[in-house]
Formats: sequence, C-alpha cells, structure tokens
Amino acid sequence: MRALASQGEVLDVPAGEPIFSSGETGDCMFGVLEGSVELSWNDEGGQEIIQAGDVFGAGALVTPEHRRYGNAKALSDCKVLVMNREKFLFAVQESPMFAIELLGSIDKRLQQLKDCTKFS
Repeated sequence: MRALASQGEVLDVPAGEPIFSSGETGDCMFGVLEGSVELSWNDEGGQEIIQAGDVFGAGALVTPEHRRYGNAKALSDCKVLVMNREKFLFAVQESPMFAIELLGSIDKRLQQLKDCTKFS
C-alpha cells in the first residue's frame, strides 16, 4: 500500500475527524497507512477498528452509485490513502498481489465480525 501511496492522494486526518458518513455517496476506498480508523453502523450498534495496512470502503468501487453503510472516523491521527476506481484498477493490473492481499484483508475482517456476532 505504501508503494501505491507514492502515486495516490494521501490525506492527513486528525483524531476524531470523520472520513465519511452513513448515506453519503462513495466513489473511492481508503487504505490506512498510519493510525487507526473506527467504522460504525446501526447507530453505533456495530463497530470495527481498522488498523494500518487495512482498507475500508471498497464497496464504493464495485457498486454503481454506492451509498456508505456506516461512518468512518479517525481514532488517532491518520494518514489515509484515497483510491478511486481508476487507481484501484491500475493497482490490480500492475500488481495482482495487491488484489489478493485486499481480498485476504476483507475476508479476515468478515471472519472477525462473524466471530463477534456469535457472542452477542
């Protein structure tokens, strides 16, 4: 992801600042380069912490006119890579391992969420 950051837009997001809100139209995904981000949904009923090296908001790249399902805010000062569909497709074409790592990251997060709901 750091290699992609040299070609992409990197945002500095102070702790506590929103990155996106539920219901907004999304046209990009994000990668956490530094810091951590909290994702929340269902009026804060569900939460997930995204750490450096992980991505979030990828649904915006695969669903036309995507609406964000939840909120994302910086838990700590963050550096966040912003990747639109064009940059995402370029990254996948240039480095197929990026796509495999992305899928692995999403699968891991889904498994963690599934495991958490077993005990709720």
